[in-house]
Amino acid sequence: MSTSPGSTAVVIDRPRDQLARITLNRPDRRNAMNADLLAGLYDALGELREDRDCRVIILTGAGPGFCAGLDLAEGVTLPDLPGMGRARAGMRVQQYIANLIPLMRSQPQPIIAAVNGAASGGGLALTLGSDIRIAADSARFNVAFIRVGLSACDIGTSWILPRLIGASRAYELMLTGRFVDAEEAFRIGLVTQVAPDDGLMDAAIAEAELILANGPFGVRMTKEVMWSQLEIGSMQAGIDLENRTQVLSSFAGDLEEAMAAFMEKRPPNFTN
Repeated sequence: MSTSPGSTAVVIDRPRDQLARITLNRPDRRNAMNADLLAGLYDALGELREDRDCRVIILTGAGPGFCAGLDLAEGVTLPDLPGMGRARAGMRVQQYIANLIPLMRSQPQPIIAAVNGAASGGGLALTLGSDIRIAADSARFNVAFIRVGLSACDIGTSWILPRLIGASRAYELMLTGRFVDAEEAFRIGLVTQVAPDDGLMDAAIAEAELILANGPFGVRMTKEVMWSQLEIGSMQAGIDLENRTQVLSSFAGDLEEAMAAFMEKRPPNFTN
């Protein structure tokens, strides 16, 4: 187990080979975002980005909540803010928080959000920026920004949420800020499964193992292309991207090993 340099607000451990778990570790504040937690999350993602032994990441929260969003009592203070005007400083903090989502999208490893308790505001954004979402029975989700007098369009939420659950449902959640429980989240497609609270991590690890059974390069390319497809304007452009990716993937060695393992009736031994 390790913590990010200079921070105890984010912890990295390894539940099994090739799998890393990032735990938001401010349980007394429901893992609300302050400067320490945000810096720790940036550091953790950066460390794992360069780790060739890590192929899947689980993101979860310590204690009874996943992430309560921005810590409204403490806020986020960055070292370069003194001397900035209010608008410039506000934009600096806003961009610092929001840039986590493109970082998660570009992370080479698939990220599984194991959501325990509330995922509100920025916590919801972290689940949306993950590739797979699994909820505990206790999980609750809401677009909290609008409930504190701000726009609901924040940290990538207004772009990702409609693409996951459809515009009609997303707009209702953004305009009301109401909470969605685990059962409704599953019904509308916000999460892919619901697990008992004490079985959440087992469910997330089982999902990770399904991914780990596939070729490393193919998994990495699948994550990259599936997100890019959300931004492509035509089917033909999407197919062109798929064609190039598929040919590129055929040179990675995973295809030969997968076929050999199938013929020899053994698990594949992907070397990444």
